[in-house]
Amino acid sequence: MPKAKGKTRRQKYSYNVNRKRLYRSARRRAAPRIACSHIRHAWDATKSVAQNLAEMGLAEDPNKAVPIPKKKLLGMEVGSNGREQGKKMVRKPYVVNEMEYEASLPEKKSNTLSRDLIDYVRYMIQNHGENYKEMARDEKNYYQDTPKQIKRKINVYKNFYPEEYKDFVASLKQEKMDVQ
Repeated sequence: MPKAKGKTRRQKYSYNVNRKRLYRSARRRAAPRIACSHIRHAWDATKSVAQNLAEMGLAEDPNKAVPIPKKKLLGMEVGSNGREQGKKMVRKPYVVNEMEYEASLPEKKSNTLSRDLIDYVRYMIQNHGENYKEMARDEKNYYQDTPKQIKRKINVYKNFYPEEYKDFVASLKQEKMDVQ
């Protein structure tokens, strides 16, 4: 079945449409994407962003919440109008308390080294001991690391796995004693 004739033609751009207003209204209707689970659970979709944040005790605009103090000019303070901002009532203080508790928890260190790097370092130590120049000339030195680079990699391995490194060196000493 053939297509209709008018559908393939390019449509004219309408200059009279205010696209900013259309975009803003569509953006207002969309629910905000909230990353923090505490805020997400306390969020009320019927209220505005400013009202929700004020109820939780959070600031909508950090520049207004913690203003930069004006420098003193000739002994007088500039910027004090004598009017203090009214304190807003915090109805959901548990949100801020939970966020503060979560922030105070210590971070887990999940840094690990790749298996390839661990095997590389163990091979070099096993075959060459502390001789970094020999390590640099080894055929397994695929990336052509310099002696300093190899030393740095071994030190990283020592820092990440100190117990494993000690056990490995101790086992090498045992092997040398058994051979002799």
